[in-house]
Amino acid sequence: MRRAGAVALALVVAVAASAAPAQSVVEEGAPAHPLVEEGALAPVTRPLRPAATSVVGTGTRASCTSRAVVRAVARGGRISFDCGPDPVTIVMRRTAKVVNTSSEVVLDGGGLVTLSGQGRRRILYQDTCDRRQVWTTTHCDDQATPRLVVKRMRFVDGDASRADEGGGALYARGGRLRILDSVFEGNRCARTGPDVGGGAVRVLDQHRDRPVVVRGSTFTGGRCSNGSALSSIGVSWRITSSTFSDNRAVGRGANPARPGTPGGGSGGAIYLDGNDIHLALDRSTLTGNRAREGGGAIFFVSNDRTGTLTIRDSRLTDNPSAGFETLPGIFFLGASRTITGSVVR
Repeated sequence: MRRAGAVALALVVAVAASAAPAQSVVEEGAPAHPLVEEGALAPVTRPLRPAATSVVGTGTRASCTSRAVVRAVARGGRISFDCGPDPVTIVMRRTAKVVNTSSEVVLDGGGLVTLSGQGRRRILYQDTCDRRQVWTTTHCDDQATPRLVVKRMRFVDGDASRADEGGGALYARGGRLRILDSVFEGNRCARTGPDVGGGAVRVLDQHRDRPVVVRGSTFTGGRCSNGSALSSIGVSWRITSSTFSDNRAVGRGANPARPGTPGGGSGGAIYLDGNDIHLALDRSTLTGNRAREGGGAIFFVSNDRTGTLTIRDSRLTDNPSAGFETLPGIFFLGASRTITGSVVR
């Protein structure tokens, strides 16, 4: 692969270009996820629990505890917080885990609630293929529920550095995920590995390949081998009015890992890998993100070259790629990329 040096390029007007096929720096095909193995236990057949409303806290800071959050998430439904009139930080003693019989889980912090992993643990977890959270179908990687929404929340100091899949603040597999008006700061995952990613958020599988929605949110200070804000395999994203800054992909050796290296280092802010995947980035800002290998801002590889990248009315500046890129701060392999009304330099 040809390495790109320092390039200064401003795209301020409509630009549309198609990337020619080239050697990929990632392994061909996303990893398979077994659904039903021979001799495996059958899924539990249970009706979905209707969405309920619950409140964490009884009006004081002291009443808003990690235990209350964990229990509310396990119950599912719409969750609000009553912790008093001032901003509050809830230190999570355990990871809050979604139970797969919930039809939806909505956490609404009202702009006042921070959940902290204390640099010790992941904060929020959903996995429809995790039998410990109730395995409900034989198509766990494509089921419609739970629908997980985080809204007007702050997630800080989440840590998944000891987990294989990343997602320091939030890990989601299956169902649907929406992130609205929320803030992610200082979240971490493993520092090396060719395909681990998601200092803040890691996603695998979404119902009917529908995109993850991110709107009005901020991602800063993430550190991970790859994709230190967002990372996914086989997942599309629709990101609007959001900001990414000071996120760093700190792995070394790319994907597949060069001989003698542990692998990783791509997608300072965003790392997307898979086949038929699509990223739409609208009215967003990516600045000051870095990658030790490729894509200081965005690393996007569609292994079967069907994926598309669309950037509209956005600003991507000062996102250095120490190894390789196809545009300043971007490494792209796919069917087409379209950039309109944006600055990329």
